Amino acid sequence: MMLAHLAHLVQILSVAWALEVLPISGSKLWDVPSAPHPQVNTTVKLQWEPQCQFQLRHLQDGARITALVPPQLEGNWVSTGCEVRPGPEFLTRFYTFYSNRLFKALQFYYRDGGCREPAYSLTIKGKLRLRQASWITRGATETDHHVNKVGIVFHSQAAMRELTGRINLTCPGFPSRGGRWAPGRVYELYNSKSGRDCRAGLGFSMLELGLLRVEKQQHPQRRLVEELFLGDVHTDWAQRMNYRPTGYQRPLQSAMHHIHPCPACGIIYRSNEHQPPILPRQPDLPLELQGKWVSRECEVRPAVLFLTRYFIFQERSRSWEGYYHHYSDPACRQPTFTVHASGRYVRGPRSAAVPGGTDFVFKVTHAKVTALDRASVLMLNTSEEGTCGEAGSWTLGEEQDITGTQGCASLGITLPHNEYELFKTQLDHKQRPLLFIGERPTDGSSPDRPEKRPTSYQAPLVQCAGTVETAARHGQRSQPGRASMLTATPWATLLGVSLYLLAVL
Repeated sequence: MMLAHLAHLVQILSVAWALEVLPISGSKLWDVPSAPHPQVNTTVKLQWEPQCQFQLRHLQDGARITALVPPQLEGNWVSTGCEVRPGPEFLTRFYTFYSNRLFKALQFYYRDGGCREPAYSLTIKGKLRLRQASWITRGATETDHHVNKVGIVFHSQAAMRELTGRINLTCPGFPSRGGRWAPGRVYELYNSKSGRDCRAGLGFSMLELGLLRVEKQQHPQRRLVEELFLGDVHTDWAQRMNYRPTGYQRPLQSAMHHIHPCPACGIIYRSNEHQPPILPRQPDLPLELQGKWVSRECEVRPAVLFLTRYFIFQERSRSWEGYYHHYSDPACRQPTFTVHASGRYVRGPRSAAVPGGTDFVFKVTHAKVTALDRASVLMLNTSEEGTCGEAGSWTLGEEQDITGTQGCASLGITLPHNEYELFKTQLDHKQRPLLFIGERPTDGSSPDRPEKRPTSYQAPLVQCAGTVETAARHGQRSQPGRASMLTATPWATLLGVSLYLLAVL
């Protein structure tokens, strides 16, 4: 439910921020713009601090995160679960990078949202060379990559019949060998030497390799987790094969250093294009929104958008509130502005397009904005009269209500407006409830029509407080009728958010 049309704004702010505070020197490819990070004590939970604010200060479960620049890719990387791409497409991935710059990528596609009914597998071989630190997406590395071969293995006659119909629209006569399905046979979709190219019918692209980031996470008890972030996939199928990524998709994890427990990791690692992984069945959880949900990590969106999210849902009144904290850096330590939005929602039926999802319609009726750096203050103060709060009155750290001006044109916020959403819940590896909200359109627009409803998901949120029982598990004091502190005592929650922002400034 992120408010739309922020891409152009973020690019402007990024340039202004870079000119204002970044000491740029040197000529090496890895001389990345950087600014000193504030020294913040993130190891102690303050007595007054609500659990949700504590969670936001301790992203990735409090792990110490190091980005490797230049990234070290050599090794095996696997999905940690069933992934959902726009379409929808359900898949798992197994990528191997070699010391001689060659790579082999296995993509396993499924007919179901649990990745238990394999349809076909792709095997991709090529070569990749690291180029330089990205000046578009901070913390990322740009690459040159070349795909040499792409093969497809069908796992049933039905899958072959369905897919060959699509492939033959742009590549008549596929497959050329016999035309019948045979178990284990690899059919060639692309070969750079022969000139054969039948990839278009599948919407296939490996442009995700054009942007990457590797993180090492040192968790408590000295447990190491390594993650590989690859470029995002465009939400519009027609744009997928030409899109240059500026954000990330769900990360892969090292087959050697991954979260524990991770049943999917071992299953995928032991798989191949002839024996696709079949993941364990996941429990079908009832979708209960009640409570508070926060980001688990610093999230990255296309067009250089770094943010964390914090939602409060009241199922009895069908009302919601959301805090979108925006930052200029991939560690979410340098705040730029915060949007506080609220409204009501209507729960719809189970999704007909995405198995396991549920349709919603959210109405955004109110919004407030807080500028947290000088570039944001300057931009908001140059807004036209009557288009974004009180013109010329924006000051650092002071919240303004933009409901009276029907939103904020400079931020692309229009009030009121409806958004057609997709939600689902599942448990993480620690058996904590996760909430998945529909992925935002890559072009920065809003899903304001039913046909623009998402078919894939953003990074999940973790529940930090819910019912009285849930809050008690997190060590919070709970009283009947106070499941949502923001609704019961809004001044107290706003004070907590303000103190949190002061802590990271």
